[in-house]
Amino acid sequence: MAEAPVQKTAGGNAAYHNFHNDFVHVKDPNERRRLALAEIDKAPFGWYHVRAIVVAGVGFFTDSYDIFCVSLLTLMLGVVYYPGVGHMPTTSDTAIKLATSAGTVVGQLGFGALADIVGRKSMYGLELIVIIFATVAQALSSSSPSMDIVGLIIFWRVLMGVGIGGDYPLSSVITSEFATTKWRGAMMGSVFAMQGFGQLAAAFVMLFITLGFKESLVTSPTLATCTGGCATAIDKMWRILIGFGAVPGCIALYYRLTIPETPRYTFDVERDVEKANDDVKAYMNGKSGGTTDEVARATAQVQAIKELAVPKASWSDFFRHYAIRKNAMLLAGTALSWCFLDIAYYGVSLNNAIILETIGYSTKGAHNTYEILYNTAIGNLIIVLAGAVPGYWVTVFTVDTLGRKPIQFMGFGILTVLFIALGFGYNKLSSSGLLAIFVLAQFFFNFGPNATTFIVPGECFPTRYRSTSHGISAAAGKIGSIIGQGAIAPLRTRGATSQNANPWMDHVLEIYALFMLLGIGSTAMIVETKRKTLEELSGDDDYAAAHAAAVAALGVQQPAAQGGVLVEEEKHGKDSGSN
Repeated sequence: MAEAPVQKTAGGNAAYHNFHNDFVHVKDPNERRRLALAEIDKAPFGWYHVRAIVVAGVGFFTDSYDIFCVSLLTLMLGVVYYPGVGHMPTTSDTAIKLATSAGTVVGQLGFGALADIVGRKSMYGLELIVIIFATVAQALSSSSPSMDIVGLIIFWRVLMGVGIGGDYPLSSVITSEFATTKWRGAMMGSVFAMQGFGQLAAAFVMLFITLGFKESLVTSPTLATCTGGCATAIDKMWRILIGFGAVPGCIALYYRLTIPETPRYTFDVERDVEKANDDVKAYMNGKSGGTTDEVARATAQVQAIKELAVPKASWSDFFRHYAIRKNAMLLAGTALSWCFLDIAYYGVSLNNAIILETIGYSTKGAHNTYEILYNTAIGNLIIVLAGAVPGYWVTVFTVDTLGRKPIQFMGFGILTVLFIALGFGYNKLSSSGLLAIFVLAQFFFNFGPNATTFIVPGECFPTRYRSTSHGISAAAGKIGSIIGQGAIAPLRTRGATSQNANPWMDHVLEIYALFMLLGIGSTAMIVETKRKTLEELSGDDDYAAAHAAAVAALGVQQPAAQGGVLVEEEKHGKDSGSN
C-alpha cells in the first residue's frame, strides 16, 4: 500500500538552509538526524555562511569596541572630573575597567545556560538590546551633588557587561552549529576576528574626535591644566566615543532577532524532528512568520522522544556527563586556558593608554593636551593595526589546516618569551623597542590563544550543554581578566613617586609571563577539533552507534532505501535511545 506523501514544513533561507525538509520522508528520527546533520557538515561554503558570520560578527565588533575603549574613556574622565590632577585615582580607574568584566561573567553564565534551556534563537538579540541600552545610558551619564560619575559609569558598564557576556556563548555556538565541518574553525575565527575591527574602530573614533576638537585642546599644555573650554571639549569627546558603540549594535539587532533555531538544538534538545525554521523563509519574503503542519510535528515529536538515541538534557545527565574524567578534564582545560590568557591579555590591552604613557610614547615630545591625546590614539592604532588585526586573520586562514591545539601551544610559548623580554628588559629597552614587543605580543595573543580559547569550547561539548560549557569557559576567562586588572595591573604603581608613577611595571610583565607558561600546561588538556564533526567531538555519535547496535541485537531491520526513498520495514516499540 502506497504511503501518503508527507507534507513539508515551511522555512529555508539564503543564510540558513532548512535541512529538515530534505529528509521529511525518513521515519526513523535517528536516521533523519544523522542525514540532516551530515548535510550541514558537508555543505560547500556559500553565501549563507557569510551571512551567518556577519550577523554574529557585528555583535563581536560592538563588544570589542565597548570593552577596549575603556582605556581611552578613563583617560578622558580623569581630565574632566579631576581638574588640576589630570588623571583618575588608580582605584577608580581599576573599578571602571573591572566593572565590564564583572558583568560579563554574569552574562556568560546566565545567557550560556539559558541558550541550552530555552534555545539559541530565543536568547539571541536580547543580549544586544542590553548592550545598546547600557551604552546609550552610559554616554548620557553625568555627576551631580548626590551622584558621582565614577559610580554611574561603573553601574552602566556592569549592565553592559552582562549583555557582552551573553554574546560569547551565543555567537560561538550558533556559528559552530550552522558551520560546515571543513571550514568551521575559519567561520568561528572570522566572527571572533571582528574584535580586532572593534578595537581599530575605537582607535579611529578617538583619532577623529581628537582632530575635531583640536582648537580647544591645544590651549592646554598638560592634561592637569585642561580646564574651561578644553575640559568641555573632552567631556563631549568621551560621550561621542562611548555612544558610537551603540550604532553597530542597532544595525545587527534586527538580523539577530530573525535568525532560525539551529537544527542541532531542534533535534537534540527540543526533539522536534518535524519542526522547520519557518521564520527564516518568512524573513526572506518580508513576513513576520511562517506556518508548519502542527499535527505532523506533534506526531513526530512523540516518536522522537521515545526513539532518539542522544541523551535528554537534565541536571542529572549534566552531572553524569561531567563526572566522567575525560569530560571534566576537557572543561577544565578550556576554562583554565581562557583564564590564564585573559589575566595577561586584559591586563595589557585595557591599559594601552597607560602603557603608552609609561614607556614615554604618548607624552614624549608632546607640548599640549591635543598632542598627548593624538599620540595616544596613534599608538593604539599602531598596536591594533600592526598586531591585533593581522593576528586574528592569520588564525582565520590557518586554523583549519594547522589545527587549534598547535596554534594555542605556539601562542602561549611565544607570549611567555615576549613577556620575559618585556619584564627583564623593561628598563634597558628604548620606548620604540618596548612598543615593538607590545605589538608582537598583540599579534601572538590573536594568532594564538585569544582566538583558539573562543573556538574550541564552541565545538568540543555536546549540543545539549554546548552553550553552558562555553559560558563556563568564557566566565573563567573573565575571572582571569578581573585578576589581571584588579590584582596584578595595579601593582605597577607600587612605590610610586612624582617622578615615576609606575615603578613596578617590569614586575607586572614578569608575572604575566608566568601565566603564559601555565597556559602551555592547560593547553595539553584540550582536544584537537580540526575537521571533526561536532557529534564526533562530543561523543554523540557513540550514542547513535549504540542505538543501532541495540536495534540490531533485537533483530529489527533498519529502514532500507527503495527507489531513493527510505521506508521502515518493521516498527519497534521499545525505547532504545533516550534516558
